[in-house]
Amino acid sequence: MDQKRIVFLVNPISGTTAKARVVDHIHLRIDRSRYTYEIRYTERAGHATELAAQAVREGFDIVVAVGGDGTVNEVARSLIGTSTALAVIPCGSGNGLARHLQLPLSAPAAIEIINQGLVHHLDYGLINDRPFFCTCGVGFDAFLSLKFAESKHRGLKSYVEKTLTDGLRYKPDTYLIEDETGCKQYRAFLIACANASQYGNNAFIAPTASMKDGLLDVIIIEPFSKLEAPSIVLQLFGKTLSSNSHVKTFRSRHLRIVRETEGPAHSDGDAFTTGREINVEVVPGQLAVVVNPRADALEHTPLRELADYFSSWSSPKEGFRRTLAEIQRTNTAIKEHIRKL
Repeated sequence: MDQKRIVFLVNPISGTTAKARVVDHIHLRIDRSRYTYEIRYTERAGHATELAAQAVREGFDIVVAVGGDGTVNEVARSLIGTSTALAVIPCGSGNGLARHLQLPLSAPAAIEIINQGLVHHLDYGLINDRPFFCTCGVGFDAFLSLKFAESKHRGLKSYVEKTLTDGLRYKPDTYLIEDETGCKQYRAFLIACANASQYGNNAFIAPTASMKDGLLDVIIIEPFSKLEAPSIVLQLFGKTLSSNSHVKTFRSRHLRIVRETEGPAHSDGDAFTTGREINVEVVPGQLAVVVNPRADALEHTPLRELADYFSSWSSPKEGFRRTLAEIQRTNTAIKEHIRKL
């Protein structure tokens, strides 16, 4: 069997996982009978995009993004429409694409998936010609992306805090949405277009979204009261958001959104400013990705993810201590914000 060429692009400053330990796992666990490999490090924002494009020119078969969602997005955009496949060793705080694909959150297990080398061709999206792989949107989630980028703290606690505090102050806008079926006007808290099921951190904006169906799941959350905010947050994390009476959903290949003024939008959580008109579309099957062969058979459960999370730390005791502390901080934040309602 001819060996394939694989390059690991390591973002040394993203996420929470010690990259030196990840690199040690790569050296120990990569299947050398299948792959010849190199490890390269990013040095600045956007560098992963440059390195991935260089890897395509050099004829690498697989480029592995070792980092968070930002690193994954930077790498993936250079692999669109090429025969070079994306693989992921998730090391971020959200890990949206990795979670959607049911990739292990521990480096050793993620490397074992890469060793199996199963590649599928998946969809990606464009918002005003900017690629996205999980979600894009306008409204509150774009506003939240700006706030989250300014935050000194990452993780579930920070996400929940900002969703509750900033969500209570955010003012909905009026949007005109045009797709294959016609035009409709909505007063909306947010409009999300999902190629994958979640934002990250298991915040499921579109639990049934598929990256293989050539469609975007469009989610419109209409205005709601302050008293309803905590239940919407819980439904977001509990995969039941579509059951809320304020939520409208449909699927589309492309749509045009027109709003009252220019403002923020986001592409996989990366906020940017657009004019009044936003065009969103899906591009089917143009991104090669190394996937988990058992993903369709695996049920996504908190217990399975907790096991993955523990294995990413130096010991089960450390993983348990950190997880317990995170749960306690999140519960305290939720109770405090509910008390202030």
